Amino acid sequence: MTDSIFSAVYAERRALVPKGLPLIVALAGISDAGGVISQLDEFLWEQYAPEEIIRFNTDLLLDYRSRRPTITFDEDHFVDYSPEELMLSLCRDELGKPFLLLSGFEPDFRWESFIDTLLELVHEFEVSTTAWTHAIPMPVPHTRPLRATVSGTRDDLIEARSVWKPTTKLPASVTHVFEYRLHTLGEEVVGFALLVPHYLANNDYPDALLAALDGIMSATGLIFATETVREASRSFREQVDAQIRENVESGEMLRGLETRYDEYMEDQTARSPLMAEDGSLPTADQLASELERYLAERREDPGQSDGNRSSDQ
Repeated sequence: MTDSIFSAVYAERRALVPKGLPLIVALAGISDAGGVISQLDEFLWEQYAPEEIIRFNTDLLLDYRSRRPTITFDEDHFVDYSPEELMLSLCRDELGKPFLLLSGFEPDFRWESFIDTLLELVHEFEVSTTAWTHAIPMPVPHTRPLRATVSGTRDDLIEARSVWKPTTKLPASVTHVFEYRLHTLGEEVVGFALLVPHYLANNDYPDALLAALDGIMSATGLIFATETVREASRSFREQVDAQIRENVESGEMLRGLETRYDEYMEDQTARSPLMAEDGSLPTADQLASELERYLAERREDPGQSDGNRSSDQ
């Protein structure tokens, strides 16, 4: 074990961690459309009071100039310096079942050392399964169920929940590589990449948190109380629907997304509306261009709108 990568190890707590617990990974820094990782981290810390087991040395792992910590200036002096944190904690779910939580910002440096250390901890604690989630913006409507691409070793969850299975190259995150290493070692791991409506990607989207919690519960057997999240989801949906009703172009965009989505779900042998011709993930600029093209077409031919209405409208 590379002890220098830790800034604090609570030996007594570490010794009392039961073997065979599931591990939830919620590392910020990867694509976080809909704020799913930040929402998940906040939800678990507020609801289940994690007990810190290991604190990682962020002085070694984080680039402070690219991810600056916050500090408050109070009239004539500085207060409340809040450096970023990266830690492994012990939590208990709604029924008191314990689980491990890895939370904070993903490292900027020493990826291999960090991942090797995580693999040693997985071995030490005999982790039963590792589950993680993130989200990417996609041209999908908020009026349809939020879907995911599922990865890892759980064939049952991949078959049941993975609606989109692309083959593409993408910038790696620490969590991607961690899953890859776990998979290579034969450890159980599952990742949920949620497909969040691109026009809601810059908001904290409660449906994304609900989908993340549902996926993690299905992978780990943990139970979380989600009623407050469901209420926030209902309120958020009402606000979005009201804004769309007030804007003709937004309504046209939504109906077009619904049509493409429904056609794909009915016939998944067709090319997915979620990817480019070469099978790659669309970038934010490509999504914006596609939206502009769609709205331009509708302005040129208003009669198309009736034919593109979903049966739900």
